[in-house]
Amino acid sequence: MTLSPSSPSITPVTLQQLTESSSSNSRHGVGIEQALQKLSTQTTLIGADSKPINSSLDIPFLQFRLDSRQLEPNDVFVLLKSHIPNCQKSRDYLYQAAENAAFILSEIDPTALLSTTSVSNHADITLPNDSASKAQRQLAALPCPVLSVPNIRDFLGTLIQARLQYQQPVTLPTVVAVTGTNGKTTISQLVAQLTQLTGMSSAVMGTAGNGRLGALVQASHTTGDALAVQQFLYQMGSENAELLALEASSHGLDQQRLQGMPVSVAIYTNLSRDHLDYHADMAEYAAAKARLFDKAHFPDLTHAIINIDDEHAQIMLDTAHASDLTVWTYSLESSKSATFVAAEIKPSLKGVEITLRTDLGDGEVNHLGIVSPLLGRFNVANLLAAMASAVALGISLERFTAVVPQLQGAVGRMQRVPSNDGCFIVDYAHTPDALSQVLASLKTHCKGQLWAVFGCGGDRDAGKRPLMAQAGLAGADKVVLTADNPRTEDPNVILQDMQAGMTSEQYQRTHIEPARQAAIEYAVNQAAPDDIVVIAGKGHETYQEINHVRYDFDDSVILQNALKQAGRV
Repeated sequence: MTLSPSSPSITPVTLQQLTESSSSNSRHGVGIEQALQKLSTQTTLIGADSKPINSSLDIPFLQFRLDSRQLEPNDVFVLLKSHIPNCQKSRDYLYQAAENAAFILSEIDPTALLSTTSVSNHADITLPNDSASKAQRQLAALPCPVLSVPNIRDFLGTLIQARLQYQQPVTLPTVVAVTGTNGKTTISQLVAQLTQLTGMSSAVMGTAGNGRLGALVQASHTTGDALAVQQFLYQMGSENAELLALEASSHGLDQQRLQGMPVSVAIYTNLSRDHLDYHADMAEYAAAKARLFDKAHFPDLTHAIINIDDEHAQIMLDTAHASDLTVWTYSLESSKSATFVAAEIKPSLKGVEITLRTDLGDGEVNHLGIVSPLLGRFNVANLLAAMASAVALGISLERFTAVVPQLQGAVGRMQRVPSNDGCFIVDYAHTPDALSQVLASLKTHCKGQLWAVFGCGGDRDAGKRPLMAQAGLAGADKVVLTADNPRTEDPNVILQDMQAGMTSEQYQRTHIEPARQAAIEYAVNQAAPDDIVVIAGKGHETYQEINHVRYDFDDSVILQNALKQAGRV
């Protein structure tokens, strides 16, 4: 087999060579040998030249690819199952990849895949009808071997990192991972800021972007696929980052996209209704989050930091204890015996003064006064989680007094947009619970009326829509219902869904404007000097998605322009 590297810096390698090099060259290569042993036991199918291949470990290749469109000659293509199965697409990916790949690792049984009927011809190969033996012959006729690896997700990330480390080993950052419905972005950025302010080189990965602090690149997913995640981890190691704080979404955990990540500290924030278009129910949603605290999935785990104010905390606690982790809890309720407690909270529109009470189990209870610039009671909880993780990484409590006042909130999270009068805030709150928390936090500061401008996304959980409207009406004096990311749905249909169950009194406090820019301008023009206006739902996003097209749309920019036009800046 003749290899043609896609770039001069990439040299061919075999899986066997990865096994031999991983233990000495890769800091986190403990599971690589076991992963390759599992892989070597899988059945190897014969390639087009009819020459048997003794072991999958002996086939030279360049890189792993999860997207057949990115495949270059002699890469390895990994064919994964889709959340919504589509045999036709999977077959297309298989045949497209077979033309160039060194070999294919398939999570899907390739014999079963090619035995399915109703498929058009592809690449001059006559597909079988329903005979397994015909499918096997068909596989043997492919230009490259196909290996059936049903448990590939159990070690895919480990394999990818081993390949990245093979040619130029780097020291990977310590990883802090945050999971929960709300707070992931803020906590991950606070962890990175706290550690960087105390001398560590830090980076983040999540909804608001990936990269070093101050130089984030926008991401398409909260948690990228296994290849993207491992490549980013390696890149940060190459740039000498010592700490990576990342968001662990329920999708990413359920699909094992974080497999092989050296997560040392895991944080749980909260759980409220979200993503039920993916998860069957809240129990399944919680179980996906709990995977982050299972040492069987993340063997580098040492600490679990869990919000005991949340009703779903117990499954996280049980999983963490079963893994024999150091478990620290945090709470906003001074009566609770948590490890980190906000014993006293004094909020203002400039931030909040906190009396932090800590009990690390050493027989000594400490109290520390801290001033935080972050708005909102829920941001006190976010700060507790971030400080707990910093302590788990070896940072002393005493340093928080100096560094916490220097923190900055994540873009689009309780982000105040300057104005001469009134208070105008952009926030990402897109679930009923998140919106309720934002409004409750601001209500105590509001001398006038509290306004909420928000909508609901299209092609997502429709059952959430009336709940969002009711959350807004319960927390705000005035509500403006508008579009979010309608995607392929009619914004007016989404707005109709949101109005289900509204009373006549609620309608009197509600203004409906499908065009989001017009809705923002309406709130700016109508709000009084003592009012607070929250533009919720999109936060950091710089686009609005309509019928598969992403148009430029940044709530903070639209709000700034509206304030200028209204003469309020």
